[in-house]
Amino acid sequence: MGSDASDMRIVCAASGGPEVLVPRELELASPEAGEVRVRHDAIGVNYIDVYLRSGLYPAQAPFTPGFEAAGVVEELGAGVAGLVVGDRVAYAATPAGAYATRRNLAAARLVRLPASVSCAQAACSMLKGLSAHYLLHDSFKAKPGDHLLVHAASGGVGSLLVPWAKRLGARVLAVVGSSAKIERARRLGADEVVDASSADFVAHAKAFTDGRGVDCVYDSVGGATFARSLACLRTRGTLVSFGQSSGAVPPFDVLELAKRSLFLTRPSLWDHVDARDELETRAEDLFRLLADGTLSAEATASWPLVEARAAHEALQSRATTGSILLLPS
Repeated sequence: MGSDASDMRIVCAASGGPEVLVPRELELASPEAGEVRVRHDAIGVNYIDVYLRSGLYPAQAPFTPGFEAAGVVEELGAGVAGLVVGDRVAYAATPAGAYATRRNLAAARLVRLPASVSCAQAACSMLKGLSAHYLLHDSFKAKPGDHLLVHAASGGVGSLLVPWAKRLGARVLAVVGSSAKIERARRLGADEVVDASSADFVAHAKAFTDGRGVDCVYDSVGGATFARSLACLRTRGTLVSFGQSSGAVPPFDVLELAKRSLFLTRPSLWDHVDARDELETRAEDLFRLLADGTLSAEATASWPLVEARAAHEALQSRATTGSILLLPS
C-alpha cells in the first residue's frame, strides 16, 4: 500500500524555535518485517518534543518530532502476530516520528486499545500516563500517608500524577504556575495548592508537613525549581527530577544530598517500557483507571497537524493545561 496523496509529516529542519517546524509531503514505504503501518487519528504533544526541537536533546536534522499517537492499523509487515488490520492501537515509543498522518512502527511498541478508551484519550495519556505509572510505582513508590509535592500539577503529567497519587492514598501538595491553574489542581484532588508565581512553595511544603518536609518531590520544571525542591524534602526524602521545562538543571554538588541523606533520581520513560511485559502491565493499569474515572484524559486544546508550530508556541508559553493534541484531519 502506498501513501495517500494527502499524507504529510512535520519536519524539524534545524534546531531552534517553533518556526523550524514545517509541513512536508510524506512518502511511506510498506512496513518491514515486524512492523505495522498506523494511520494516526490523534497525536500527543509533549515537552520532550520541545526539548528535541530546540536542541536540548541532540537530534540529527531534518527529523519528524513526536513520540505518542493513536490510530488504526492499516498494513502488517511480515511476521507480525497479535494484531490485525483495523485494530485500534496506541503508543509512546522511540524513535521520534509521530507528527505525521501515517507511520511505520515496530509492532512490539504498540498496545491495542480497549473499547473504553478512544484514540484521542490514548493520544492524551499514553506518554504521560505511562510516565505517571513508573514515577509513582518505581521512582518513588507512593503509599498511604506519604506526603508528595507535584510541580506543574495542572500540566500533562501532573494532571495524572495528582489523582493517581490520591488513589494510592498519598497526600498531595500541588504546585502550579499561575492563579488561573489553581482551581484545576483542586478539581484533580490535590489536598493543597500553591501558586508558585506568588508564593513560596518551600514554606508551603514545610507547613503541609508540620515542618518535617515532604517524602517526595516530583519535579518536571528543572532548573528554576531544583534547589528549592531539595529544600522541601524531609530527611532521607526523594527528589524525582523528570523534566526541565524551565531549562536544564545547573551543575550540582552531590555533597548537598549528604546534608539530610537525600535521594535524587533522573529517570526516563523509555527505560521503564522497554520490556514488553512492563509496557503491557503499565498500559493495562492506565486504561483501567481511565475506564473507572480515576483518571481523565481529555484534550484541553488541539490544532490541525499542519499547525504544529502553533501548538509548540502555546505549550512553551505555559498557557496550556492538561494534554494537547495534533489532529491529522
